[in-house]
Amino acid sequence: MATISLCMIVKNEEEVLERCLNSAQGMWDELIIVDTGSSDRTKEIAAQFTQHVHDFEWIDHFSAARNFAFSKGTCDYLMWLDADDIILPDDHEAFLQLKATLDPSVDTVMMKYNIAFDEQGNPTFSYYRERIMRRCPLAKWEGAIHEVITPFGKIMHSPIAVTHRRKAKADSDRNLRLFESLIARGETLSPRETFYYARELYYHARYDDAVREFTQFLHDGRGWLENNIEACRVLAQCLTALGKADKARLALLRSFEYDSPRAEVCCELGYYHFAKSEYEPAIQWYKIALQCPRNDASGAFVLEECYGYVPHLQLCVCYDRLGQHDIAVEHNEQAGKLRPQSPAYLHNKKYFEDKMALV
Repeated sequence: MATISLCMIVKNEEEVLERCLNSAQGMWDELIIVDTGSSDRTKEIAAQFTQHVHDFEWIDHFSAARNFAFSKGTCDYLMWLDADDIILPDDHEAFLQLKATLDPSVDTVMMKYNIAFDEQGNPTFSYYRERIMRRCPLAKWEGAIHEVITPFGKIMHSPIAVTHRRKAKADSDRNLRLFESLIARGETLSPRETFYYARELYYHARYDDAVREFTQFLHDGRGWLENNIEACRVLAQCLTALGKADKARLALLRSFEYDSPRAEVCCELGYYHFAKSEYEPAIQWYKIALQCPRNDASGAFVLEECYGYVPHLQLCVCYDRLGQHDIAVEHNEQAGKLRPQSPAYLHNKKYFEDKMALV
């Protein structure tokens, strides 16, 4: 059976660390906790689970801290979690089975990362991350922010998920602050870092700056395919926020230069026409979204609702606006099958019931 060193970096995580480690009990053979400057009970809690608690002076560089943590691991494989992650019971059981049967030739295990959820707790936003790596020189983190290990060797994709459950409000300015600190020091951002820097500018409603960075990122042509497609989509959102809807449409269409249509992009194109009351072309884009294959293993940010729930819900509204109420009801019911407690589905259901009562 493969042995695993779980290596974590933490700072002021007293509210969530015990929850995380309790959920992952039994998954690791060795637990490494690296503290980057806590002023609360984080280290005390960590010491209840392992004797391997180390200090690392924070230098505004996540990869430096993670690589230090990995350097302390001694098992066959290295694994990481953040303190506000949890392993749900079904995933815990599946993980133990994976650990017991893992092919020793596997070098990298990619696992799902669920980070947003609907009203029933089902994932609405997820993507695959490199979660378990063979302990070797290739298992090296890169990037000061949004750090990553390039998957290497024989790669396995597992449906087992890590669930992100933050309790406290995150420092929403931290990543942007770190990026701009790097730039101020004269450091050149990698293509991947430029992509994430542009996203941070978008999150902070600095749309003109984000447009500039996304445009440069796409112009340079050195980005990863899925980041290129996502850059087109978020660039379109920035342009829409700036009142440049027609340019936003062109940005979305540009994503087709990189690969076949993604449902996320098709939903955005559908909404472009919907906002202009152009219901027939909107319907065509939402129908295309329903036909797009979903590939979680691509590594892309997958907005799961765009592959069913959102297109059906929007088709419901479009057909209702066109007076085709029977088709509208059918699409609302399809949306309800996917999210039966959705407020939008329930609102539409009552709307149609009230309409029928007046007939």
